[in-house]
Amino acid sequence: MSKIAHYLQEHLTGEVMVSADARDYFSKDSSIFNIPPAVIVYPRNENDIRKVARFSWQLAQRNRIFPITARGSGTDTTGGALGSGIVIVFPAHLHHVLELDSKSGDVVVEAGINFGKLQQTLQTHGLFIPAYPASIEYSTVGGAISNNISGEKSHKYGPIANFIKSLRVVLSNGEVIETEKLSKKELNKKLGLSSFEGEIYRSIDTLIEENKELIKRSKLNLTRNNSGYNIYDVKKDDGSFDLTPLIIGSQATLGIVSEISISSESYSPDSTLIMISVDDLDSLQHIINELNKSKNWPCSIEVVNKGLLEAVQKINPNQLKNSLKLPYPEYLLFVEYDIQSDHQQKKVVKALLKLASRLGLETRVESEPELKQNLIKIRECSSTYLGNNDGIRKALPIIDDSVVPPTQLATLISEVTEIFKKVSLDNIAIWGHAGDGNIHIQPHLDLSQVGDRQKAFKLLNEYYDLVINLGGSISGEHNDGRLKTPYLRKLYGDEIYELMIKIKQIFDPFNILNPGVKFETTEDEIKNLIAKDYNLSNLYTYLPRT
Repeated sequence: MSKIAHYLQEHLTGEVMVSADARDYFSKDSSIFNIPPAVIVYPRNENDIRKVARFSWQLAQRNRIFPITARGSGTDTTGGALGSGIVIVFPAHLHHVLELDSKSGDVVVEAGINFGKLQQTLQTHGLFIPAYPASIEYSTVGGAISNNISGEKSHKYGPIANFIKSLRVVLSNGEVIETEKLSKKELNKKLGLSSFEGEIYRSIDTLIEENKELIKRSKLNLTRNNSGYNIYDVKKDDGSFDLTPLIIGSQATLGIVSEISISSESYSPDSTLIMISVDDLDSLQHIINELNKSKNWPCSIEVVNKGLLEAVQKINPNQLKNSLKLPYPEYLLFVEYDIQSDHQQKKVVKALLKLASRLGLETRVESEPELKQNLIKIRECSSTYLGNNDGIRKALPIIDDSVVPPTQLATLISEVTEIFKKVSLDNIAIWGHAGDGNIHIQPHLDLSQVGDRQKAFKLLNEYYDLVINLGGSISGEHNDGRLKTPYLRKLYGDEIYELMIKIKQIFDPFNILNPGVKFETTEDEIKNLIAKDYNLSNLYTYLPRT
C-alpha cells in the first residue's frame, strides 16, 4: 500500500484498497473514459467521508492536490464517477433506510442505497418515488441525486429534485452541513456563522444578489436541464434560501452527499398505456403539442423510432415478434395515464384516441398488467441495442442526452438525422422522453479507429450546436461529467459560465472535489481520457438501460 492508503486505513473504520484489479475496475464507469484511481475507500459511516475530505483538504493546504470522487454503482455515462485520486465507493456499507414515515411518505436513506430496493420497500407501504431512472435496478439514490436524474414518469412528476426535502453534505474541508429550505430569519443565522458553512452562505447569497438580473434572464425555459449548477432555485422572491438545488445535480463537485431525506407519492399500479403508430414528424409533433396543452398530463410520453426497431430486429429477429408486426412505423409513441379517477382516466384516453383517429393513426390500448408488458417490452428494446456490438463497433453515449423545448422535437430529430448522414452514419436509433423534448441517441462507432474518433467529435460539436440553437440544453436527465464540459461556455455564455465557476470556488477553493467534472476540461483533454475498449460489462447482470 502507498503511504496515503496506510494513513487512511489507520484512521478510517471502513476499508481502503489499492490492488491493481480494483483500480482497474474503478477506472471505468458507463462512459467512454478510463481514469484509474490511486486509492479506493469503502466508508462505513459519514465520519469516514468527513475524515477523507479533511485529509485531502490538509494536503491541498500544503500545495498537494489529491482529489476525491464519490461513486455509487458507476452508471454515469459522462465520466462523472471517475477520478485519479481517492474514489469513495458508497454501496458497500452506506445502503440503509434510516427512517420511514408511512403516513407522510417521507424516508431518510444513506446515499449508497440501491434505488430499486428503496422503491420495493416504499411500495410495500403503498408509496413510490415517481422520478426513478431507467437504471433503477442497479443504480444508487446518491447517484440519482448527484445527477438530478429523471425517468419516464418525470413528464408528470418532474426530476428527483422535486422529491428532495433535505441533504446531509460533507463539505470539501470535512465539515458536515444539512441543506434545507430556510426562512429569512434562519438564513440570517447561517450568515452569522464563523465556520466554512457560514462563509459559503455569505458568499453564495452575495453572488446571487449581485447577479440577480443576469441569473433571471439566463434561465433556460426547459422541462429538464442538468447543465452547470442550478443557481436559479436557491433564493426565492420571498427571501427563502436553500442550498439543496445547488448540490443536486452537481456530481459531487460542491460537496459529498451522505444522507438524503426524500418524499414520495401514493403508489397504484393501475394505469392505461396507449401505443400510437406514427409515420411522419408533423403528426408526432402535433400529438405531443396537444398532449402538453392538456390539463390532465400523462405520466409519460415516450418515443422510439424505426431505426431503433430495425436495429433490434437485426440483432434479435424474435425479440419483438409477438409484440409488434412488420413493417415498422417511423415512430411509436407511448402515452401512459395514471389518473386515480377511473372516470377521468377513461375520458382522457378517449380524447387521445379521437385525436389519433383524426390523424389516421393506428392505436393500441392496454390496461391489464400482462398486456401492458408487451408494449413496455417494445419501449424498452433500447437495452438490446445498447448491449450489442457490431464486431468492435459499439453504441456509445456521446450525444446521449439532450433536451429541447418539446415544440422543437420534430426539428431536432430531422436535423440530427441530416448530421448523421454527413458523417456517413445511415441508421439513427432514437428513443426517449418525447413529451419533454428529451431524447437519447448512441451511434455505433469504434473509438480505436481514427476515422470513427473524428466522426464522434464532429457529431458532438454539430449536435450540441443544433441543440443550443433550438433553445435546448446539452444535459437533460443525465449530466455534464467530463464529456460535455467543453461545451458549457457555449451553452450559457461567458457571464453565467464564470458565475458558475465562482460557485465551484466558493464550495471547493482547492478544487479537490471531482476536478475536471462539469468545468475546465478541454476537448483535447477528453480525447486523451478515452478508453481503448469501451464496454458495459459491469451492467450485464441487469441489462444496460438509459
